[in-house]
Amino acid sequence: MDKTVIDAPTLKQRIAEGDELTIIDVRTPAEFRSTHIPGSHNIPLQLLSENTRDLAERLGGNVVLVCQSGARAAQAQQRLTAVGFDNADVLTGGVSAFESAGGDVVRGARRWAMERQVRMAAGSLVLLGFLGSRLIDPRLGYLSAAIGGGLTFSALTNSCGMAAVLAKMPWNRTAANPTLEEAVCNLPTALRKD
Repeated sequence: MDKTVIDAPTLKQRIAEGDELTIIDVRTPAEFRSTHIPGSHNIPLQLLSENTRDLAERLGGNVVLVCQSGARAAQAQQRLTAVGFDNADVLTGGVSAFESAGGDVVRGARRWAMERQVRMAAGSLVLLGFLGSRLIDPRLGYLSAAIGGGLTFSALTNSCGMAAVLAKMPWNRTAANPTLEEAVCNLPTALRKD
């Protein structure tokens, strides 16, 4: 099955033309507050994954799924499609592509994107394992192997345990993560099925 996608210039044009779109940003609340497309709604991938069927039953209209690069949005689309909701497009290149195409974004407190945090954490742990194995104890090299195995598993399953852990760090938490009811209630009435 081919996923349906929308590129940044097309989304920018459709927004400018006033098309009725529901833009769902599946990044963490902290990432969403950092930068997001005006009028988009934050339903983090974890919340969507835990409540896919309930959310799909409440969505109506044309949905565009957004994240930082398109990977998490594609995961959200797969989950929605699996429960019968096939009216969701993925923004290729994510929020950064939209901004690069001249699209307006809302900026809040600057935070690193989750993908960047994962790269930093994984790279640091691999480097620590290597240096530790040379300078302290050879067994510390297993840390690098474990991180490599985790990254391989992450790629094969299209999931990321490290991102799930990092999302719980204090700098990534907001006052309150949205519940399903809060997320659905924030959708425009005309674009949701009650």
